[in-house]
Amino acid sequence: MSDLAVREHVIYLLEGGGAHPDFEAAVEGIPPALWGATLEGTPHTLWRLLEHLRICQWDILEFSRNADYKSPDWPAGYWPAGNAPPDDLAWDRTVQAFRDDRQAMVDLVRDPATDLYAAIPHGDGQTILREALLVADHNAYHVGQLIFLRKCLEANTQEAAAE
Repeated sequence: MSDLAVREHVIYLLEGGGAHPDFEAAVEGIPPALWGATLEGTPHTLWRLLEHLRICQWDILEFSRNADYKSPDWPAGYWPAGNAPPDDLAWDRTVQAFRDDRQAMVDLVRDPATDLYAAIPHGDGQTILREALLVADHNAYHVGQLIFLRKCLEANTQEAAAE
C-alpha cells in the first residue's frame, strides 16, 4: 500500500468514515435543554462528553506537533468541571473547536512532509500514524456515547411530555 493510500485511509477514519459514527449528525440540533441533562444510570451528560472529546483530541494533536506541550492532569484535566456548558455560547465554541482540531489533525496527516511512521522525538515511541488512529478511535467511542445518550434523553423527554 502506498503512503498516499495510508494517509487517505486515516483521513477517512478521522472524518467519521466507515463504521465510525458521524460527529456532525451526533451534535446537530440538540436542544440546549438537553446539553446538561442527566439520565439515571449514566455517568455523563452530553456536555461532558462533547467537552471531553474536544479536550482529548486537542491534547493528542498538541502532543503530536508541539515538543513543549504539557498534557493536562489525568483524569481531572480531561473532563469539564460541570454537567452543563458554563454559558450559552460554550456548546457552539466547543463544537467548532472540535471541528478545527480535527481538521488540523487531518492536515497533519495529509501533509507529505509529515513522516507518519517516525517516532515523535519528544514521545516514547508514538508516531503520527498511531496518534491519528488514537484520535479516530477515541472520537468514535465517545461520539457513539453521545448518540446513544442523546437518543435516551430525547426518548425520556418525549415520555415525560406525554404524561
